[in-house]
Amino acid sequence: MPRVPGLMSAHDTPLALLGYPPEHARKLRDLGLTALALPLEPLGKVLDACLPLAFCGALVAPALGAAALAASRPDSAAKRAGAADALSFAGGLHSSYTLPDALLDALEESSYPVRGAHALLIGDGGDLGAGLALTRLGLGSLTLAAASMPAAEHLSADLPRGVRAHLTARNDPALPGLAERADLIVLTAGTLPPGVLQPFHALLDLTGRAHAVATKAGAALVPLETLPELRLSRRLLHATGQRFAPEVLGELAGLFR
Repeated sequence: MPRVPGLMSAHDTPLALLGYPPEHARKLRDLGLTALALPLEPLGKVLDACLPLAFCGALVAPALGAAALAASRPDSAAKRAGAADALSFAGGLHSSYTLPDALLDALEESSYPVRGAHALLIGDGGDLGAGLALTRLGLGSLTLAAASMPAAEHLSADLPRGVRAHLTARNDPALPGLAERADLIVLTAGTLPPGVLQPFHALLDLTGRAHAVATKAGAALVPLETLPELRLSRRLLHATGQRFAPEVLGELAGLFR
């Protein structure tokens, strides 16, 4: 796969892989990147060593997301998610969580009319941060169903100024009734509570496991086929400063989840 010109000039400094096997590093050579799979313990000292060794950044496997967050300076998306999936060593140790921005990229590609939509977000904790990114696209209204009411109240503090949400718990018996007011259901973790999904709904499924439920209910699925490629593109941009076109990342996107 050819190198795609980025926003910044290409460089030869290595990219660290945390929690990924050495064979994944070899796959990145097709992009013109030099990557090295690093040991994981002690993670803090490993990351500190990356700075004088001139690594540009790192891709972080999901199992290490919380540990990488704790050892770095996280952006708002990483703080909200409680995890990091990419690190930049430019000017320090900066972490990010790229799923929210990648989701917005995918929705832009899908042409689904988010602006003005009445959305019900269902999740557990930090995973709901990706769904909250939809508020940037001008939702008409928002219902936030977290693992508990205190969890929903905690997440509501991250809502942009001027955005108000109805808060509830995902096990609230009234949730199916609340869902009737929505036209977009967003599932970020777990399973859909019974009776929530109806034929007039569109489902944005970030779990990848609710397709059968949507089919049975007669609901439409918002297409997210390119989300893995868009997310890897965002992660590489944060870690290397280079932008890679999502269409050249198909095989790699399946590896770097």
